[in-house]
Amino acid sequence: MRALFLLSLLLFSFACQPGIDQTDAQENEVTFDVKDHYQKSTHYITMRDGVRLYTTVYSPKDNSQTYPIMMMRTCYSSRPYGENAYRKSLGPSTSMMEEGYIFVYQDVRGRYMSEGTFDNMRPIVHREDEQGTDEATDTFDTIDWLVKNIPNNNGNVGQWGISYPGHYTTAGALSGHPALKTSSPQACIADFYFDDFHHRGAYTLSYWGATPVFGYQKEDTTRTAWYRDYMVDYGTSDLYDFFLKLGPLKNSAKYYGEDNFFWQDLSQHPDYDEFWQKRDILPHLKDINHAVMVVGGWFDAEDLYGPLKTYSTIEENNPNIYNTLVMGPWSHGDWSRNNKEQIVGNISFGEGVNQFYQDSIEARFFRHFLKEGGDGKTKLPEAYVFDTGKKAWRTFDTWPPKNAKESQYFLEENGQLMTEKPSAAKGLDEYISDPSKPVPYSERIKVRFTPRPYMTDDQRFASRRPDVLVYETEVLEEDVTMVGDLLAKLKVSTSGTDSDWIVKLIDVYPDSTQNQASTPKHISLGGYQQMVRSEIMRGKYRESFSKPVPFVPNQITDVDLPLQDVFHTFKRGHRIMIQIQSSWFPLFDRNPQTFVDNIFMADEADFILAHQKVYRNKQHASAIHFKVL
Repeated sequence: MRALFLLSLLLFSFACQPGIDQTDAQENEVTFDVKDHYQKSTHYITMRDGVRLYTTVYSPKDNSQTYPIMMMRTCYSSRPYGENAYRKSLGPSTSMMEEGYIFVYQDVRGRYMSEGTFDNMRPIVHREDEQGTDEATDTFDTIDWLVKNIPNNNGNVGQWGISYPGHYTTAGALSGHPALKTSSPQACIADFYFDDFHHRGAYTLSYWGATPVFGYQKEDTTRTAWYRDYMVDYGTSDLYDFFLKLGPLKNSAKYYGEDNFFWQDLSQHPDYDEFWQKRDILPHLKDINHAVMVVGGWFDAEDLYGPLKTYSTIEENNPNIYNTLVMGPWSHGDWSRNNKEQIVGNISFGEGVNQFYQDSIEARFFRHFLKEGGDGKTKLPEAYVFDTGKKAWRTFDTWPPKNAKESQYFLEENGQLMTEKPSAAKGLDEYISDPSKPVPYSERIKVRFTPRPYMTDDQRFASRRPDVLVYETEVLEEDVTMVGDLLAKLKVSTSGTDSDWIVKLIDVYPDSTQNQASTPKHISLGGYQQMVRSEIMRGKYRESFSKPVPFVPNQITDVDLPLQDVFHTFKRGHRIMIQIQSSWFPLFDRNPQTFVDNIFMADEADFILAHQKVYRNKQHASAIHFKVL
């Protein structure tokens, strides 16, 4: 079991660094020898407050021309360390590595070989405090040093990053340095209260094991992952059982003490208070004066909120810059891989998807703005997005598309989804939510720090449960393409004083659907219920994430649950399904179904059964609202 845990830790180190290690993991696909074509140098760059950041530079050996600088700043290590230790691949993609750029990697403050103190989602302060330092000022100071000291650079700088490095890219876009010409935040964190560790007030329990990665300061500069000594050995491959036996979150104290500052941050700030609000980067996304390309994956379990909100906020606040959105059929960071066939969970989205993105979208974007003068005439659209039902790329002048029309499905009796509002005076569906028997998020729960395949999982296992409500359309007579935002407007009641509400949007395949060559042997696509979109709402936050309010037991209450954007065609012959439930374990923590001030301090006695009702009548109609093309 110890070996299993260490393997999961290794996989987590890959998962944290999709732009680095996942690319390196494809080394069998890459014949380009970095050491033959690039010269490595390492530097300590001094920031304005005297803190020195460890920076690695890979410069093309061909010095007959000048090159733009491509930079990634990371909390996950700029390894390998040492002048003679080279990365197996450089930059966002093989094509850009072969084309030739000066690639720069930097450990951010407080991480690995850099000096200073690490701060999770360090607040942006430099615009209010001229003496303040943040990720934007560190980016400015780094760029300023690079363009003045690295030979053969052409004075143009681009930056990119995936996941947490994507957040550093967003923050760096606020630096205002005149040499910065492009930024590409990818799978970027925007707000830790809505990305990664929380979803709409619910704590992401499946990331519990990752807490030490962000919770311990290193004592000195180091080349190794110091936090590994604090990682929890689950002692089992059954995480459903592990977390049930753990009980209330307060029992985590046996694993995470006061020295784990990130766990303390999480447990002391259950609401969206000032601590989280000042770490939200979205309000700062103003006065950006260079080209931006935001990239995300439709099946990104960690950071789907971040890219969509980053793009829309930049678009709203900076209308005169080149700002484009790319959304593909990817889980977290998949687009940086060299795999020929793009697969998420059990579902294939075809061959050549990643190569097309890397060569025809990403490399083209950076080449134009960093090498070709950057007049904006790349002919890249405003939105380059992948239809996950038709499995094809589409382009749009706006996102969501202007010609999308409002539509909705109402919940009806006998598990029906109907386009017309219910006419019956009475009507509801009900179930018992038992926190001792929570609904699993997947039929196959494995040891994972950041579970991903569930985003396209078959939901037939959930449809069979008595604590999951199921509604579906008749067999579709024509394609239905959902595009843009989704909103579940529920009319509910609970016998308790708090409750979680989970809504899933599902594509039900015809029974006659044949397996693909890549379909796992234990899977049958005939009748497959593919999850397309899903989200959770902790009910006490239905009015405000900062000021939770209890439910009045058995009183009909509005719960509006936004799901993330979607672009999916439900094909003719398929059905559209909605599932509703009140637990999703151990993806998210269990709601005690009793209102508590702090879920991290809840006692076992707070966890009670609740009688849940979802209303579907003329006066209280529950529905899912969406846009169609």
